[in-house]
Amino acid sequence: MPVKDLGFRRAAPALAVFVAVRLLGLTVLAVWGAVAGSSAHTLLSARWDSLWYARIAAEGYGYEVALPNGDVHSNLAFFPLLPWLERLVSAVTGLGHGSAGLVVSALAGLAAAWGIFAVAEFLHGRRAGVFAVGVWAALPVGIVQSMAYSESLFTALAAWSLYGVLRGHWLTAGLLAAGAGLTRPVGAAVVAAVWVAAASARRGGERSWRPVAGALLAPLGAAAYVVWVGARTGGGLTGYLDVQGGWGNGFDGGRAFARFIGDRLASPAFPAGIGLIAGVALVLWLYALGVRRRQPPPLLVYAGIVVALALCASGYFGSKPRLLLPAFPLVFPPAVALARWRTGRAAAVLGAAAAASAVYGAFWLNGSGPP
Repeated sequence: MPVKDLGFRRAAPALAVFVAVRLLGLTVLAVWGAVAGSSAHTLLSARWDSLWYARIAAEGYGYEVALPNGDVHSNLAFFPLLPWLERLVSAVTGLGHGSAGLVVSALAGLAAAWGIFAVAEFLHGRRAGVFAVGVWAALPVGIVQSMAYSESLFTALAAWSLYGVLRGHWLTAGLLAAGAGLTRPVGAAVVAAVWVAAASARRGGERSWRPVAGALLAPLGAAAYVVWVGARTGGGLTGYLDVQGGWGNGFDGGRAFARFIGDRLASPAFPAGIGLIAGVALVLWLYALGVRRRQPPPLLVYAGIVVALALCASGYFGSKPRLLLPAFPLVFPPAVALARWRTGRAAAVLGAAAAASAVYGAFWLNGSGPP
């Protein structure tokens, strides 16, 4: 991608907004921890999935935990790009692998914010691009962007791959899609977006070899890891699915999630059930707005697959909000709306959302948190 296309100066306000929202969230988390006796650093870098990533960075693959019910939690479920980067940063800086993960996440968060701005500006103008980054940073689970998790890294690769598709930079788009496929299972969404765009370009008369090359590059990351896991476990092409099955993860069309909501509605946790229904309805409404407003097909394909995999997978249901975090095209309709408002009014709304996100993030990490 040519340097002149990156537009750092144009992106600077969006990056400043992202940093401000993230610093607010970290400050509230630190204050909350001082009162509650918890460590913000531990919550961000050494709990839940961050422990698994750090162990892979330190020891490689092969660790697993056998549960009393017979399930096996294997670290082969976690894709390798984040722990590879943690190992690199640790080797260069001397930091522990969890702390190195925070460095990777911080840099990846900036790259993700920049990529989201680039896509939104290309489609809706600079002002909407700034608000798109602000809304994404201020999502209720935005604190995950500052954790030693893979969401920020994946979103950065996905956003820049989609920007490459929109600008016709096919080789860049394919390579970044391959990187996304080495980061999370939902990398398939980026691959599909590149394929749809490449097929459309060919149908539109594009005769260059580059769309085909980009489409061929896109799945290599995910395919390489899945094949490697299959060879290591002896499970062949379904080996990775077997590993995920040991964690209780699978795709059931949303039946398990529907039962989970139904159980909440039939219990004293009725308000939580209503909240879940409202949240799902909001996600689907935002996606429908993208369809009605004719977002480019690659973005619709990407966001649609991310949403479908998040909502229709079985497994731990508390993870679903953070699994939706990479679906950044969903924030474009509210960002466009905010961009049409007077600056003071829009900034006040975004500031209130950022404050609410900071408080919720501190509460969440000091409670159930994202597994």
